[in-house]
Formats: sequence, C-alpha cells, structure tokens
Amino acid sequence: MTALHLADAREATDLGTFLDRLIRFDKAAAVRLQTAGHGVAVFARLPLGEGGPLAVRTARLADDPGQVDDPGQVDDPGQAAGSPQAPVDVTLSAGELLDALDGSALLTLPPAITGPAWTGLLPPRHGWEHLRDLPTAPLRAAVAAAVTEFRRESADQDALAESIWSRQVDPSGLTLRAVHAAHLVGLLQQAESVALYRHPAWLRLAAPRGYVIIRRAPAPGTGLGLSPMR
Repeated sequence: MTALHLADAREATDLGTFLDRLIRFDKAAAVRLQTAGHGVAVFARLPLGEGGPLAVRTARLADDPGQVDDPGQVDDPGQAAGSPQAPVDVTLSAGELLDALDGSALLTLPPAITGPAWTGLLPPRHGWEHLRDLPTAPLRAAVAAAVTEFRRESADQDALAESIWSRQVDPSGLTLRAVHAAHLVGLLQQAESVALYRHPAWLRLAAPRGYVIIRRAPAPGTGLGLSPMR
C-alpha cells in the first residue's frame, strides 16, 4: 500500500476539510492525487454539471524546505528535483481518502479506482499568464447575492441557475460559477485576494493553498443551483 508522509497533522486536517466539503455535494466523488516535489495536489470536480469547475487542494509533504510546489508549473511530478518521496499519480474515491485521514501525518492511500473521464484530462501545467489579483470580499458578496436571487425564484430553476452562474464577474470571462466553486471549497476564506491566471483555454483562481480551474468557454447548460458553505 502507498503511504504519504505529510508535513504535519494540520495538513491532514486541511485536506480532510476539503474532502468533506466535496462529499457534501457528491457522495460518490472521485479525486486525482498527484505529488510534485515536496507537495501533493488533490484534484476534484465540483458537481456543477458537465464540464464543471475543477477544485485543487495542495498540502505539504514531509521535509518541505519551503512553499508547496505548484502542480501547475511542474511538467512531471515524478521529475521534480529533490522529491523526498516516490512520485504518486492515482485516482481515488474521495470518501475512502477522507476515511484514510486519521488525524496523523502518515496517510495510507486507499486502493486506486477507475475514475470518470475528467480525471484523465487535467488542465495544462505550463502557459499560464497572471492577469491580476482579485479581492475576495466582493467575490464573496457576489456569490451571496446570487444565492439569494436563486432562492427567491421558484420557476424553472435549471434555467435560472444557468443564467445566474454563467454571469461574468471579470473581463477575462471569469464567471460566478467559478467564484461559487471557490467559495464552496473554502478558497475565498483563505486570504484577502486571489490571483487570476489565464491560459488559452482555461482560467484559474489561485488561493494560498488551492485553486479553482474552469474552461474559458464551458459547454452550455452546465450550471446547477448549489448553496455556499457556511
């Protein structure tokens, strides 16, 4: 069985919080876990319809001399210089991974699974352009207003949800769907601002310990009405 040595028990707690939030919306969720240098990244797709946002949570591995390596900037996690542990790239059940987190820094991974199609089509690692930093307070307010609007209306909620979550909140094409996703997994609560990156086909909101990534031109009809976490 494969085991990861996290930097400390707090890393396990933070990762468990991320997985718990994910499972509240998708009890059968799958995640793809990759190590890169001294860090580990867990990729998940939020249940916002076909082509929904990807949420990424990072954690430090043991013997980390500094900040977690950015999985978006490493060509091959197995080739990162100075990697303290053997490289890992595996698809897992989110629920089983959460169960494996026992509060200690030693994480024994559950058996691999055959995941959904998205787990084999992760965003590119290179070519991201930093556009600007966005303050999180207005983003949280925009999500709260959108949720209030959704709850106030009752007719044709699928169409209403798509109308609300597809609204752009930045000239880059960043939508409320991506901001909502970042709120759901707690990224907007981590700092006063998040960094916005652009790739020819993608946008990424980056917080200190995770990301939300969306396609710049998502397929129509991909929104579902979810309420933000308290």
